[in-house]
Amino acid sequence: MRLRIILLVVATSSLVLVSFLLPLAIVLRTQAADRAISTATIQAQGMTPLVATLRRSSLRLAVDQMNAENGSTPITVFLPGGRELGRAAPRSAAVRLAAKGRSFTTAMPAGVEILIAVEGLPAGTAVIRTFVPESQLRHGVTRAWLLLGCVGFGLLALSVAVADQLARSLVRPLAAVAGVSDRLATGDLSARATLAGPPEVRRVGAGLNHLAARIGELLAHERETVADLSHRLRTPLTALRIDAESLHDPAGRAQVLDDVGAVERTVSKIIHDARRPADPGGNAVCEAAMVVAERAAFWRPLAEDTERLMTVHVPRGQLPVRLSREDLATCADILLENVFAHTPDGAGCAIRLSHREPGGAWLVVADEGPGFPQADPTERGRSSAGSTGLGLNIARRIAESSGGTLMIGRSATGGGVVTVGLGPPSGVAEPGCRRAVR
Repeated sequence: MRLRIILLVVATSSLVLVSFLLPLAIVLRTQAADRAISTATIQAQGMTPLVATLRRSSLRLAVDQMNAENGSTPITVFLPGGRELGRAAPRSAAVRLAAKGRSFTTAMPAGVEILIAVEGLPAGTAVIRTFVPESQLRHGVTRAWLLLGCVGFGLLALSVAVADQLARSLVRPLAAVAGVSDRLATGDLSARATLAGPPEVRRVGAGLNHLAARIGELLAHERETVADLSHRLRTPLTALRIDAESLHDPAGRAQVLDDVGAVERTVSKIIHDARRPADPGGNAVCEAAMVVAERAAFWRPLAEDTERLMTVHVPRGQLPVRLSREDLATCADILLENVFAHTPDGAGCAIRLSHREPGGAWLVVADEGPGFPQADPTERGRSSAGSTGLGLNIARRIAESSGGTLMIGRSATGGGVVTVGLGPPSGVAEPGCRRAVR
């Protein structure tokens, strides 16, 4: 925008300067020529009384003296009878015409010829001829044009400086507003624009501030709503825990209570996360191999009960990713739950975790079921099997929050395959979960 304003001012100023300086330059050239011709004419006319009164010897001295003083415009006197005094010049047709009593000026290739007829002489009419060369007609024009050019360039430079200051006064507040919008895009909802600049720019800044405040209000309301809805789950969970404690089978009671405890911890985390301000940093780190192995072991009993062949390939050693332990476990659970929920009993599945270049990991879950439909199953709310349609969308968002991605495909057996790319951490991860070192 700044460059465009400067170019606009330069173009406008150039048109104005050209429309003003070009006619002025032509006028200066015309005035210089007229001045040279007028001066030469006056000098020639000053010789008229001398030609009429002086004798030939005295007239010769006067003409020679005039030519010595004004060598740039030589004078020649053509006397009746064919004689001439002063600078030698041809007796041209113009001179013969002037000898008939006519005084005039005629243009020649090398300059301007001025002819003055002097009548009343005893022997006839004399002709005074002076010649103004082209150099005299243009004398001082080049310097005047250079001066005009310098004035024009100076005015153009001044207009560029003024345009630059004007553009700065417009661009600087707009750049500040753009910076605030970038901060808002990264999750800093406390960013506000300073109202400065022209009224239109101030209105944009005020609108952006109002939008940021409204986003904060809506986000806070959404978090409180999620927290409230999650808190309502505590009552049925408490009833479920009471029912579980009344079971007579100790092993079954312990298993059910452990599951209820896991659900309660999940609900508590949802409430905590919903009431916690957004953390745009995304600097949690966990050991992917450990988490994936644990979740595969959790789902293996169900695979055995449904007669599914589950193969798990997890590399040895540490494989840190930029996710919290809970988020990675949630992602793995979603992928495995989809396998058990949407494929028939006996359909096998495979879990593979591998290193990802330039860092992070690839988590691949493939099955031997019917595969995914043509529509994008990661689109929020879309489901062709009666589910909520949120699982794969949540998994995709978890992957993207780590700097990775989620891809849907078809396995070699015709079933579905989900590939999740998990981004690398910003620090060195210890086994388990911790915060990355900045």
